[in-house]
Amino acid sequence: MIVYDYYRSSASYRLRIALNLKGLKPERRFVHLAKGEQRSADYKALNPQGFVPILIDEDFSLSQSMAMIEYLDEKYPEPPLLPKNSETRALARQIAQIIACDIHPLNNARILTYLSNDLKLSDAAKTQWVCRWIHDGFAALEMMLSKRATHTKFCVGDAPSIADICLIPQVTNAMRFSCAMDAFPIISEIYQYAMTQPAFHDAQPRLQPDAE
Repeated sequence: MIVYDYYRSSASYRLRIALNLKGLKPERRFVHLAKGEQRSADYKALNPQGFVPILIDEDFSLSQSMAMIEYLDEKYPEPPLLPKNSETRALARQIAQIIACDIHPLNNARILTYLSNDLKLSDAAKTQWVCRWIHDGFAALEMMLSKRATHTKFCVGDAPSIADICLIPQVTNAMRFSCAMDAFPIISEIYQYAMTQPAFHDAQPRLQPDAE
């Protein structure tokens, strides 16, 4: 198994957590997004979108972190990354998709590059943009989490799921931009607990071999 990733990529961070939870240790190859290595002809041959991560499992290649996480969960079922109960499983997917589809795309690397290079936004304006959309998304998530029937360590139970795999990198991204988290005590509590677990702790951007 081979993984192409970049230490600061939230999508790569998700995949690293999933791999750690499954106890899988692929060969890792690094693509420096800030240097534009994702735009090289060789990399575009692997992934025409030019995104990270890429997962190669023998002769099978896959992009998109959400697809990778579900692929790993089906091929390596223990420990499960999706709850067994259909309703709880749907809730986990709901949270994951709010983050992966609605929050993260507005503050990923290519959007931030566009804001800086094309729109000529200042660093302060760019940070305001990032925190605005993270705040809106987290406000909705905090309300959803507050309605849980019981207090749980993770988003939808006492075991990590795809919801937490998506949430923790997004919180890390919020902290990178010093976005205020005071209004989100449940999200913050889940984050703090997750970071005591090796699978989450060891996947942090600052601990990766390509970190700068």
